[in-house]
Amino acid sequence: MIEARQVPGKQGLQWILSGFYMFRLSPFVWVLLCFTLILIAATLELLPVLGKFIFTLLSPVFMAGVMVGCKSLEQGDPLELGHLMVGFRKNTVPLITLGGFYLIGQVLIIGVFMMIGGSELVDMLLYGKRFDEQELMGVMDNILSASIAGLLLTIPLMMAMWFAPLLVMFENMPPFIAIRKSFFACLKNIIPIQIYLIVLIILGVLAIIPYGIGLFIYIPTVFASIYVSYQDIFHPESMFSDKEAIEKKEEDTEVNQ
Repeated sequence: MIEARQVPGKQGLQWILSGFYMFRLSPFVWVLLCFTLILIAATLELLPVLGKFIFTLLSPVFMAGVMVGCKSLEQGDPLELGHLMVGFRKNTVPLITLGGFYLIGQVLIIGVFMMIGGSELVDMLLYGKRFDEQELMGVMDNILSASIAGLLLTIPLMMAMWFAPLLVMFENMPPFIAIRKSFFACLKNIIPIQIYLIVLIILGVLAIIPYGIGLFIYIPTVFASIYVSYQDIFHPESMFSDKEAIEKKEEDTEVNQ
Protein backbone atom coordinates (compact mmCIF):
# COMPACT_ATOMS: atom_id res chain seq x y z
CA MET A 1 0.00 0.00 0.00
CA ILE A 2 1.19 3.52 -0.77
CA GLU A 3 3.15 5.21 2.01
CA ALA A 4 3.80 8.88 2.77
CA ARG A 5 7.35 10.20 2.75
CA GLN A 6 8.82 13.04 4.77
CA VAL A 7 9.80 16.11 2.76
CA PRO A 8 11.99 19.13 3.66
CA GLY A 9 10.37 22.18 5.20
CA LYS A 10 11.08 24.32 2.13
CA GLN A 11 8.62 22.19 0.16
CA GLY A 12 5.80 24.00 1.93
CA LEU A 13 6.66 27.07 -0.13
CA GLN A 14 7.29 25.00 -3.26
CA TRP A 15 3.75 23.59 -3.11
CA ILE A 16 2.36 27.12 -3.39
CA LEU A 17 4.71 28.08 -6.22
CA SER A 18 3.83 24.91 -8.12
CA GLY A 19 0.14 25.51 -7.45
CA PHE A 20 0.45 28.97 -8.98
CA TYR A 21 2.17 27.45 -11.99
CA MET A 22 -0.77 25.08 -12.45
CA PHE A 23 -3.13 28.06 -12.27
CA ARG A 24 -1.15 29.78 -15.02
CA LEU A 25 -1.68 26.79 -17.32
CA SER A 26 -5.43 27.43 -17.51
CA PRO A 27 -6.40 30.61 -15.60
CA PHE A 28 -9.81 31.21 -17.19
CA VAL A 29 -11.08 27.68 -16.56
CA TRP A 30 -9.69 27.75 -13.03
CA VAL A 31 -11.63 30.92 -12.23
CA LEU A 32 -14.80 29.51 -13.82
CA LEU A 33 -14.45 26.23 -11.94
CA CYS A 34 -13.91 27.90 -8.56
CA PHE A 35 -16.73 30.39 -9.18
CA THR A 36 -19.08 27.51 -9.99
CA LEU A 37 -18.12 25.71 -6.78
CA ILE A 38 -18.70 28.87 -4.73
CA LEU A 39 -22.05 29.37 -6.47
CA ILE A 40 -23.09 25.80 -5.58
CA ALA A 41 -22.11 26.39 -1.96
CA ALA A 42 -23.98 29.72 -1.84
CA THR A 43 -27.10 28.14 -3.36
CA LEU A 44 -27.11 25.33 -0.81
CA GLU A 45 -26.64 27.90 1.97
CA LEU A 46 -30.10 29.22 1.09
CA LEU A 47 -31.50 26.04 2.65
CA PRO A 48 -31.57 26.72 6.41
CA VAL A 49 -29.21 24.36 8.33
CA LEU A 50 -29.80 21.50 5.87
CA GLY A 51 -27.92 23.25 3.05
CA LYS A 52 -24.71 23.54 5.08
CA PHE A 53 -24.96 19.86 6.05
CA ILE A 54 -25.46 18.82 2.42
CA PHE A 55 -22.48 20.84 1.18
CA THR A 56 -20.26 19.45 3.94
CA LEU A 57 -21.25 15.91 2.92
CA LEU A 58 -20.52 16.65 -0.73
CA SER A 59 -17.36 18.74 -0.26
CA PRO A 60 -14.99 15.71 -0.62
CA VAL A 61 -16.82 14.78 -3.84
CA PHE A 62 -16.21 18.23 -5.32
CA MET A 63 -12.65 18.28 -3.98
CA ALA A 64 -11.89 14.94 -5.63
CA GLY A 65 -13.20 16.30 -8.93
CA VAL A 66 -10.97 19.36 -8.75
CA MET A 67 -8.01 17.10 -7.96
CA VAL A 68 -8.76 15.01 -11.06
CA GLY A 69 -8.61 18.28 -13.01
CA CYS A 70 -5.18 18.96 -11.51
CA LYS A 71 -4.03 15.51 -12.55
CA SER A 72 -5.27 16.23 -16.06
CA LEU A 73 -3.18 19.39 -16.18
CA GLU A 74 -0.15 17.50 -14.88
CA GLN A 75 -0.50 14.98 -17.69
CA GLY A 76 -0.72 17.73 -20.31
CA ASP A 77 -4.47 17.50 -20.83
CA PRO A 78 -6.87 20.46 -20.46
CA LEU A 79 -8.67 21.41 -17.27
CA GLU A 80 -12.44 21.34 -17.81
CA LEU A 81 -15.45 22.56 -15.86
CA GLY A 82 -16.79 19.00 -16.01
CA HIS A 83 -13.96 17.84 -13.75
CA LEU A 84 -15.91 19.33 -10.85
CA MET A 85 -18.48 16.53 -11.17
CA VAL A 86 -16.12 13.57 -11.69
CA GLY A 87 -16.57 12.54 -8.05
CA PHE A 88 -20.24 11.88 -8.74
CA ARG A 89 -19.25 9.23 -11.29
CA LYS A 90 -16.41 7.48 -9.45
CA ASN A 91 -15.97 6.49 -5.78
CA THR A 92 -19.00 8.59 -4.87
CA VAL A 93 -20.07 6.59 -1.79
CA PRO A 94 -16.59 6.51 -0.19
CA LEU A 95 -16.21 10.26 -0.84
CA ILE A 96 -19.59 11.01 0.76
CA THR A 97 -18.53 8.80 3.68
CA LEU A 98 -15.57 11.13 4.12
CA GLY A 99 -18.02 14.03 4.10
CA GLY A 100 -20.04 12.28 6.81
CA PHE A 101 -16.93 11.88 8.96
CA TYR A 102 -16.09 15.55 8.43
CA LEU A 103 -19.64 16.59 9.30
CA ILE A 104 -19.67 14.54 12.51
CA GLY A 105 -16.31 16.01 13.46
CA GLN A 106 -17.56 19.55 12.92
CA VAL A 107 -20.72 18.92 14.95
CA LEU A 108 -18.69 17.48 17.84
CA ILE A 109 -16.30 20.44 17.78
CA ILE A 110 -19.21 22.89 17.84
CA GLY A 111 -20.70 20.92 20.73
CA VAL A 112 -17.45 21.16 22.70
CA PHE A 113 -17.23 24.88 21.85
CA MET A 114 -20.74 25.50 23.18
CA MET A 115 -20.21 23.31 26.24
CA ILE A 116 -17.02 25.11 27.29
CA GLY A 117 -18.50 28.50 26.44
CA GLY A 118 -21.46 27.86 28.71
CA SER A 119 -25.10 28.90 28.49
CA GLU A 120 -24.17 32.59 28.30
CA LEU A 121 -22.23 32.01 25.08
CA VAL A 122 -25.15 30.03 23.62
CA ASP A 123 -27.56 32.83 24.51
CA MET A 124 -25.27 35.45 22.94
CA LEU A 125 -24.63 33.54 19.69
CA LEU A 126 -28.10 32.09 19.13
CA TYR A 127 -30.40 34.67 20.67
CA GLY A 128 -28.31 37.85 20.55
CA LYS A 129 -28.45 38.35 24.31
CA ARG A 130 -26.50 41.35 25.59
CA PHE A 131 -24.49 41.55 28.80
CA ASP A 132 -23.23 44.37 30.98
CA GLU A 133 -19.48 45.00 31.23
CA GLN A 134 -18.93 42.77 34.26
CA GLU A 135 -20.81 39.84 32.77
CA LEU A 136 -19.18 40.37 29.38
CA MET A 137 -15.69 39.86 30.85
CA GLY A 138 -16.71 36.42 32.08
CA VAL A 139 -18.32 35.59 28.74
CA MET A 140 -15.17 36.66 26.86
CA ASP A 141 -13.03 34.39 29.05
CA ASN A 142 -15.33 31.50 28.18
CA ILE A 143 -15.19 32.40 24.48
CA LEU A 144 -11.38 32.40 24.56
CA SER A 145 -11.25 29.00 26.28
CA ALA A 146 -13.86 27.59 23.90
CA SER A 147 -12.01 28.97 20.86
CA ILE A 148 -8.71 27.42 21.93
CA ALA A 149 -10.39 24.06 22.51
CA GLY A 150 -12.15 24.30 19.14
CA LEU A 151 -8.89 25.10 17.35
CA LEU A 152 -7.05 22.22 19.03
CA LEU A 153 -9.78 19.83 17.86
CA THR A 154 -10.08 21.34 14.38
CA ILE A 155 -6.38 20.85 13.55
CA PRO A 156 -6.43 17.01 13.78
CA LEU A 157 -9.74 16.94 11.89
CA MET A 158 -8.20 18.95 9.03
CA MET A 159 -5.11 16.73 9.07
CA ALA A 160 -7.34 13.67 8.74
CA MET A 161 -9.24 15.20 5.81
CA TRP A 162 -6.37 16.93 3.94
CA PHE A 163 -5.31 14.05 1.68
CA ALA A 164 -8.26 11.70 2.25
CA PRO A 165 -10.32 12.64 -0.87
CA LEU A 166 -7.23 12.22 -3.07
CA LEU A 167 -6.36 8.84 -1.55
CA VAL A 168 -9.93 7.64 -2.10
CA MET A 169 -10.09 8.95 -5.67
CA PHE A 170 -6.61 8.06 -6.94
CA GLU A 171 -5.70 5.05 -4.81
CA ASN A 172 -9.22 3.57 -4.37
CA MET A 173 -8.49 3.50 -0.64
CA PRO A 174 -11.33 2.79 1.83
CA PRO A 175 -12.47 5.98 3.59
CA PHE A 176 -11.23 5.29 7.11
CA ILE A 177 -7.87 4.00 5.92
CA ALA A 178 -7.56 7.16 3.82
CA ILE A 179 -8.38 9.26 6.88
CA ARG A 180 -5.69 7.51 8.93
CA LYS A 181 -3.12 7.77 6.12
CA SER A 182 -3.88 11.47 5.69
CA PHE A 183 -3.52 12.22 9.39
CA PHE A 184 -0.16 10.49 9.76
CA ALA A 185 1.13 11.94 6.47
CA CYS A 186 0.41 15.43 7.81
CA LEU A 187 1.96 14.55 11.16
CA LYS A 188 5.11 13.30 9.45
CA ASN A 189 5.33 16.54 7.44
CA ILE A 190 4.23 18.98 10.11
CA ILE A 191 7.08 21.44 9.43
CA PRO A 192 6.47 21.97 5.67
CA ILE A 193 2.73 22.09 6.36
CA GLN A 194 3.25 24.80 8.99
CA ILE A 195 5.34 26.84 6.54
CA TYR A 196 2.72 26.24 3.84
CA LEU A 197 -0.14 27.45 6.06
CA ILE A 198 1.74 30.52 7.32
CA VAL A 199 2.53 31.60 3.75
CA LEU A 200 -1.07 30.94 2.68
CA ILE A 201 -2.41 33.09 5.51
CA ILE A 202 -0.14 35.97 4.51
CA LEU A 203 -1.07 35.62 0.83
CA GLY A 204 -4.76 35.36 1.76
CA VAL A 205 -4.62 38.70 3.57
CA LEU A 206 -2.84 40.29 0.59
CA ALA A 207 -5.41 38.78 -1.81
CA ILE A 208 -8.31 40.34 0.08
CA ILE A 209 -6.82 43.84 0.31
CA PRO A 210 -7.40 44.98 -3.33
CA TYR A 211 -11.20 44.57 -3.14
CA GLY A 212 -10.79 40.79 -3.04
CA ILE A 213 -9.57 40.68 -6.64
CA GLY A 214 -6.58 38.60 -5.62
CA LEU A 215 -8.91 35.78 -4.59
CA PHE A 216 -9.37 34.96 -8.29
CA ILE A 217 -5.76 33.79 -8.23
CA TYR A 218 -5.51 32.76 -4.59
CA ILE A 219 -8.35 30.21 -4.46
CA PRO A 220 -7.28 28.21 -7.56
CA THR A 221 -3.68 28.29 -6.36
CA VAL A 222 -4.73 26.82 -3.01
CA PHE A 223 -6.64 23.98 -4.71
CA ALA A 224 -3.73 23.23 -7.01
CA SER A 225 -1.22 23.38 -4.15
CA ILE A 226 -3.17 20.70 -2.27
CA TYR A 227 -2.75 18.40 -5.25
CA VAL A 228 0.96 19.24 -5.48
CA SER A 229 1.46 18.51 -1.77
CA TYR A 230 -0.23 15.14 -2.23
CA GLN A 231 1.97 14.26 -5.18
CA ASP A 232 5.10 15.42 -3.39
CA ILE A 233 4.41 13.31 -0.31
CA PHE A 234 2.91 10.22 -1.93
CA HIS A 235 4.25 10.35 -5.52
CA PRO A 236 7.58 12.25 -5.47
CA GLU A 237 8.17 11.52 -9.16
CA SER A 238 5.47 14.12 -9.97
CA MET A 239 6.83 16.96 -12.12
CA PHE A 240 4.76 19.55 -10.26
CA SER A 241 6.43 18.74 -6.96
CA ASP A 242 9.91 19.26 -8.40
CA LYS A 243 11.23 22.80 -8.98
CA GLU A 244 13.70 21.82 -11.71
CA ALA A 245 11.03 19.88 -13.58
CA ILE A 246 8.71 22.89 -13.49
CA GLU A 247 11.40 25.19 -14.85
CA LYS A 248 12.17 22.71 -17.62
CA LYS A 249 8.45 22.45 -18.44
CA GLU A 250 8.21 26.25 -18.69
CA GLU A 251 11.23 26.38 -20.98
CA ASP A 252 9.74 23.67 -23.22
CA THR A 253 6.45 25.60 -23.37
CA GLU A 254 8.24 28.80 -24.40
CA VAL A 255 10.18 26.92 -27.10
CA ASN A 256 7.00 25.36 -28.49
CA GLN A 257 5.35 28.77 -28.64
